[in-house]
Amino acid sequence: MHSITREIIKSKFSINEEIISLAESVTQEVSEVFEKVNDIVECNQLKVTAAMVENSLSDFHLNDSTGYGYNDVGLETIEAVFSHVFGAEDALVRPQIVSGTHAITLCLFGVLRPGDELLSVTGDPYDTLKDVILGENTGSLKDYNINYSQVELKNGKPDFEKIREKITAKTKMVLIQRSKGYSLRPTLDIDSIKELIEYIKAINENIVCLVDNCYGEFTETKEPTEVGADLCAGSLIKNPGGGIAPTGGYVVGKRELVERCAYRLYAPGLGKNCGPSLNFNRLALQGLFYSPMVVGEALKGSIFISRFFERAGFKVHPSYNEKRSDIVTAIEMGDKESLIAFCRGLQKAGPVDAHITPEPWGMPGYAHQVIMAGGSFIQGASIELSADAPIREPYVVYIQGGINFFHIKLGAMSALQNMIDEGVYKVKTF
Repeated sequence: MHSITREIIKSKFSINEEIISLAESVTQEVSEVFEKVNDIVECNQLKVTAAMVENSLSDFHLNDSTGYGYNDVGLETIEAVFSHVFGAEDALVRPQIVSGTHAITLCLFGVLRPGDELLSVTGDPYDTLKDVILGENTGSLKDYNINYSQVELKNGKPDFEKIREKITAKTKMVLIQRSKGYSLRPTLDIDSIKELIEYIKAINENIVCLVDNCYGEFTETKEPTEVGADLCAGSLIKNPGGGIAPTGGYVVGKRELVERCAYRLYAPGLGKNCGPSLNFNRLALQGLFYSPMVVGEALKGSIFISRFFERAGFKVHPSYNEKRSDIVTAIEMGDKESLIAFCRGLQKAGPVDAHITPEPWGMPGYAHQVIMAGGSFIQGASIELSADAPIREPYVVYIQGGINFFHIKLGAMSALQNMIDEGVYKVKTF
């Protein structure tokens, strides 16, 4: 580390010499693991570039539409590019999709009908989906007489035997959550998703397999729709937006199913034919172009954070040298005070709102109070460095994102330093 760099870290961010030395040591230790990430980045960058070249992307596609959004050739090209990148028949990529939860909800309500059953084969769905599925008088699946059941993971992996037992004649759709959500289970990698889908299709080939792909895009060289998923959904303020897309989400998959999702987003009979792009097209395309590189930086940051906090004495999931299929790292803090101090320390390194002190609050869609930190340019963008945690035992903080490795490293140092400053962590020999 350059002497000027050390001085800036100490003088501008008030981080002590022991933490700086730990960060420098960890950076050297994980450098070999980074080479594997570089290979993934190169492959995905070529995929994205090829999709843009083969769809004859031109400067006029970067313009936006207003009003009804009819004849928006920019949006049409964006969706053709996404289809190409994800190996899918069709795509719905729109600024009107406000989150990953919203994108997944379009898939659920677009495909399922009263009397059908949704089966989650990865245990509890993410917190914000629980009201979508089981809410009372909220317009949920339950309110529409759509049944729900789930199969818990077995030792962190799909329980194939129980899945076979749970599938019935009414099972219309299977939900597969790729990332860990607010849990300590392993993320499902692409090979595991492929195996799971093939198993389900062998039981009933008509079951629609939906993958919640949030946090997983471009972390491997294939996407779920390339290994058999019928539908795949996510958010553009996560991986595929590259930190540039200001909002939006996507659904990719089989053409007929994507069309049904578009009917749910807009109106039956209108579907993909309407929807203005409103200052979206250039940013969505540019974000997609940058996203393989940005996701690579986030992966390197996740690897660094895992080893950095392992060396500091914490339990982390996954370990720095385990295979990753998303950009999320979970750290067991052990108590509420440490968790809050961590998030406040991370916030101090944010480029935006570093002066703000995060507090736990009752965030819509979550069963417990949640504390969030990040200081991002785009509100809630978790491809930018951020951390969040439900205020519940075992007090685990989930860190994701980071536009560049050096900022992620600073964020980790700042989080640990604040824990020291607030008296919840004592410096030890790392």
